[in-house]
Amino acid sequence: MTQQIVQLVVNPAAGSVSRRRVQALIRALEKAGAHVIRSESLDDGLAIADKTDKVCIVGGDGTLRHVTAVMARMGRPLPLSIYPAGTVNLLARECGYTRDPDVFARRVLDHARRRHHIGRIGDTAMFTCASVGPDSLAVAALSNRLKRVIGRAAYVVAFAKVLIDWPRPAIRVTHDGQETTCEAVYIAKGRFFAGPWSFAPAASVEQPLLHVVALTRARRRDYARFVWALWRGRNLAGKPNISCFTCTELTLSGNSNLPLQADGDIVAWLPASLKVASEPLFFA
Repeated sequence: MTQQIVQLVVNPAAGSVSRRRVQALIRALEKAGAHVIRSESLDDGLAIADKTDKVCIVGGDGTLRHVTAVMARMGRPLPLSIYPAGTVNLLARECGYTRDPDVFARRVLDHARRRHHIGRIGDTAMFTCASVGPDSLAVAALSNRLKRVIGRAAYVVAFAKVLIDWPRPAIRVTHDGQETTCEAVYIAKGRFFAGPWSFAPAASVEQPLLHVVALTRARRRDYARFVWALWRGRNLAGKPNISCFTCTELTLSGNSNLPLQADGDIVAWLPASLKVASEPLFFA
C-alpha cells in the first residue's frame, strides 16, 4: 500500500494548540502509516506541497478559511480534515472530529470522504453559518488579544458592548425574486451556531442549500426570545416575528456600516451576496 502524505497545517495562535498536542497528533498519524509534512498557517508563503495527498488543519474555522483559500489559488482540491484547536470549532463539531489523536489519525487516513457544499461570500468561504445583526456587531467589536487570553468568553465581553447601545438596522434579504425586510438575519450551511446550538437543525453541509432565519424585529426582548429558543432546541419555523426559508443564493443590503460575520469572523460589509459554491469540498 502506498504511504499517504499528510500536510499538517498548524495555527500556532489557535486557542488550544500546544506543542505537546501537535506532537501527539504527528506521532498518531505516523503510527497509522502516514508521512507528515508540517507547515504553519501564519507563514506568508504557505503552499501545499506537490506530493501532498491530504491536508490536515490544526486550528479553528478561520484557519480553515485561510488554508482553503491557498488551496483554491493553487488549484489543489485535496481532501481535508480539521483537528479541533480553535475557540469554537463549528466545522469540527459538524463533522464529528475528535481530539483523540489516534482516533482522529485513523479517520484522516481512511479513504471515506464527506461532500461539503460550502457557501461563498464573494471569494470568501462560509462553512457553517453567517449572520448580520447583534451577533455580527459583537464579532466586529471582539478584541483578538482578549480572545487569545480568555477564549470564547471574549465574545461575551464584546456582546455586552452591543447590548448597551442596541442597534436595530433595516436589512433587506433578496432571494428568488422575493424581498424580506428584517433587523437580524442568520444563514446556515450546517447545523451549529456559536457552539452546540442550532437555529436550522435541518441544515446540512452535504446539501447545496442555505437555510435562512430572519427576525422581523430584533429588539432586546425579541433577541432574548430567539436565544432562549436556541438554548431549548425549539423549532423556529412558524414562530411570530420569524421568517424561515431555504435558497441557493441571496443578497443582503441595508446600512453599509453593517458587518457580515461568517464562522466567527467578519468577512464583508453590506451590501453582500451569498451563494452555494458550484464545486464542493471533501472532508475525511
